[in-house]
Amino acid sequence: MGERRRERFSPPAVGGSSLLVVFAVLALTVFALLSLSTVRADARLGGTSAQAVTDYYAADCRAQEIFALLRSGEGAPEGVELTAEIIDYYGDGGEVIYTYAVSVSDTQELQVKVRQRGEDWTVLRWQTAPVGDWEFDDTLSVWDGESEF
Repeated sequence: MGERRRERFSPPAVGGSSLLVVFAVLALTVFALLSLSTVRADARLGGTSAQAVTDYYAADCRAQEIFALLRSGEGAPEGVELTAEIIDYYGDGGEVIYTYAVSVSDTQELQVKVRQRGEDWTVLRWQTAPVGDWEFDDTLSVWDGESEF
């Protein structure tokens, strides 16, 4: 009767498209992991920054309280190292310069220097400064062209 026609079955060519899909999934996974790492680093930096600001304003508030005590004539509270330098230029009692510091963190302090001239007060310095010793390191290893072997 009839001739039977044989069809050849060939699977669809999926090699190239499968490779492309695997590469796209791998690239998206890498980008997602990089984004997650960036978000974690930003959150950590944000927390550190917020803590630094909180510490600074707490020290600023404490320094303002000490300054208010000085203006009221009560002197510095206990535990605050206060230095007073009396300068008498014109023989009229002159001026008094008060210096004190309030700790901001382990590495910084708020240094304050105020001047009293009669009833007038002037802030000469209200600035954060590093605390601790700074060690100068001038060692720099530079290859001189000679082999070290």
